[in-house]
Amino acid sequence: MPARDRDEVIRMELTAGHVWMVVAAGLVFFMTPGLALFYGGMTRAKGVLNMMMMSFAALGVVSIVWVLWGASMLSGDPVLGGLTANPFTHAGLAGLIGSEDLLGSNFSVTFAIITVALISGAIADRTRFGTWVVFTLVWVTLVYFPLAYMVWGDGLFSETGALGRIFGEPIDFAGGLAVHINAGVAALVLILLIGARRGFGRDSGQRPHNLPLVMLGSAILWFGWFGFNAGAATTAEQAALIWANTLVAPAAAMLAWLLTERIRDGHATSLGAASGVVAGLVAITPACANVTPLGAIALSAVAGVCSALAVGLKYRIGLDDSLDVCGVHLVSGIVGTVALGFLAIPSEGRPGLFYGGGWGLMGTQLAATAFVALYTGLLTLVIALALKATMGLRITRRDEVIGVDLTQHAESAYSLKDEATGYFAGQAPHRALPGTAEAPVPTTKGSNQ
Repeated sequence: MPARDRDEVIRMELTAGHVWMVVAAGLVFFMTPGLALFYGGMTRAKGVLNMMMMSFAALGVVSIVWVLWGASMLSGDPVLGGLTANPFTHAGLAGLIGSEDLLGSNFSVTFAIITVALISGAIADRTRFGTWVVFTLVWVTLVYFPLAYMVWGDGLFSETGALGRIFGEPIDFAGGLAVHINAGVAALVLILLIGARRGFGRDSGQRPHNLPLVMLGSAILWFGWFGFNAGAATTAEQAALIWANTLVAPAAAMLAWLLTERIRDGHATSLGAASGVVAGLVAITPACANVTPLGAIALSAVAGVCSALAVGLKYRIGLDDSLDVCGVHLVSGIVGTVALGFLAIPSEGRPGLFYGGGWGLMGTQLAATAFVALYTGLLTLVIALALKATMGLRITRRDEVIGVDLTQHAESAYSLKDEATGYFAGQAPHRALPGTAEAPVPTTKGSNQ
């Protein structure tokens, strides 16, 4: 091939790669509205708008933080021994405008947005919206950006980082550690601090109010996840493998979840199908470029079973993980991350145990998982306690009975007329429920307001 033609082919390949990165960033961005639909359908009718607003708040806050200092914390010069990056290196995107590096930063911020939004599902129906907005700003700054830098940048787990030199670099291609385990641990901390919803229990009536919305949201998430996983692919061959794994992993987890439901409960549910899809997507996220499609099926099937069992366990232990953030993202994130110790293929880096790599990679993955859990858990606890002391985390019991949509946003998702009162939803209290203006709830000593 003549040199001119070869140069033209290279230029076209580079352009195609840039276009794909733009498309992938758009796909991942669209996942957050998809998550809003998924979570909105899973909550009760009187909390659907608040649930969606929490995702949209993450879109707004994280986007602005990214421009001001977040982009620097993802790709700036290391400080504090690689714990994070200098937040002033690219403040205001300085030094990135006019550079191809801005394209990668654009892609990265969409991960930060959805990571924060994921946490919101654990504290549905009972959280002050203003506190959530402030939590988003502080948490993404102190927890997400540093942790993403540690895992994907020149931080602690890099080849030259302190933990990377001791344990080796963990495999986390698209976010098992930085996104899902991170969000799952933060969600667990908030659940324990805020407490359960009023009347929480298996027979409390706190069921998803719109299952078609849940299934639509899961479909949008699955669609966007092709960009989530394959957006950082460096070759066509790698992108093809990631695409195949992103297709079969949620399929396997969904079927495994439905089978678990059928054996345990006697029926398979649409909620189980949607949740199984998400569990499989979570499980394959860290491993999407490092396992074969058969390996993806195996690890995701295990994740589907484990998450289904974990979700069923929450009522027994009294953990009000409202929309199953811990049961799905934490559990399946750990399964996918740890499974790499067995299933990682040698052509994409360090091999796992089944490919002659010994136990070394397993030790690395376990060490990284433990560090993320410890770092996120401690920082989230400090942030949440500070906000609890200053702003309050939880709405009042009265507001919880009326509904978080009306009390936090003065809106209602559905204009459904109550025949007993003649009022439409959002116009006036339907009836004198405990906690309304007509029947105030007495203050409970020690309540978390």
